[in-house]
Amino acid sequence: MKKIIMTGGGTAGHVNPNIALFPILKEHGYDISYIGSYNGIEKELIEEQGIDYHPISSGKLRRYMDVKNFTDPFRIVRGYRQALSLMKKLSPDVVFSKGGFVSVPVVFAAAKRKVPVIIHESDMTPGLANRLAIPKAARVCCNFPETLSHLPPEKAIFTGSPIRKELLDGNRQKGLALCGFDEDKPVLLVIGGSSGARHINDTIRKILPSLLPRFRVVHLCGAGMLDESLVVKKGYTQFEYSKNGLKHLFAAADIVVSRAGANAILEILALKKPNILIPLPLSASRGDQILNANSFKTQGFSRVLYEEECEDISESDILTPDTLLHEINEVYDQRNYYQNQMKNSKAPDAINTIFRIIEKASS
Repeated sequence: MKKIIMTGGGTAGHVNPNIALFPILKEHGYDISYIGSYNGIEKELIEEQGIDYHPISSGKLRRYMDVKNFTDPFRIVRGYRQALSLMKKLSPDVVFSKGGFVSVPVVFAAAKRKVPVIIHESDMTPGLANRLAIPKAARVCCNFPETLSHLPPEKAIFTGSPIRKELLDGNRQKGLALCGFDEDKPVLLVIGGSSGARHINDTIRKILPSLLPRFRVVHLCGAGMLDESLVVKKGYTQFEYSKNGLKHLFAAADIVVSRAGANAILEILALKKPNILIPLPLSASRGDQILNANSFKTQGFSRVLYEEECEDISESDILTPDTLLHEINEVYDQRNYYQNQMKNSKAPDAINTIFRIIEKASS
């Protein structure tokens, strides 16, 4: 039996693609272990899958001043030592890393023990954690063809992102029932990400009087971001998040408004949902979501609105109540165009492609 250690954490986007690979790995007899942080989102998500979970100490490498900059290096060193110990104990044939700062000590420990490492980079350009880890990797998989130019050519391969098969098995009627909706109007699904998005939430709620005559609206607004004054609003349903019911909400949705995290938009692509992307602004990120969104816009998969003014962006592309309302109506009216563009995409079979890479590395 071959053994694989998987790692990645910090956000659901660093975990769900790993989960998507579990079925094919189990089918081929792999013994799967997972290394993550003590309290990150990955712990709950992985333990729910019945996979052996091994927590290690982790820290973040920041580009800005923070008191934790003085303590996190010690946590990282401790995590590296713990990962070395786990490499010896578990004796993996291969390590698969999805990124996030918890993955860095794992990748370095694997390299120290001469265990081949495969990295998967979600965004258009590698984040700091993966930039540190890439020199230790045998192969680097990526979601976007544009990313290949940012990676060592001898290691890089365009695979796309593994999508959880369960997400493709949603039931529209179950999704409508979760929301208390009928079939009388199309459904708009609004997703702000696992931690929510206050600006998107506020803007959607401002235009509800104009949306509800045409759409039913289901709003995943993030933890602590429910608006109690709208709980009984007819045609509008809000959840902090939806874990087990998300596949049914997607099945019920006729149009989606979403952040532009790589895994989220690739799930939207797989489901062929007409969509409007609102990437995290530069003031709150390194700009990876803007690059992701612009790639989908160029390919004709999405319309994009931006939270901040910047060069080469017109006022009509800035997120306001008026522009969001206009884009929702426009994209829904042109939904057949967007669906056809997505159907014609050349996205690879990510799960089987990545599995073949794992097989080769572990041989």
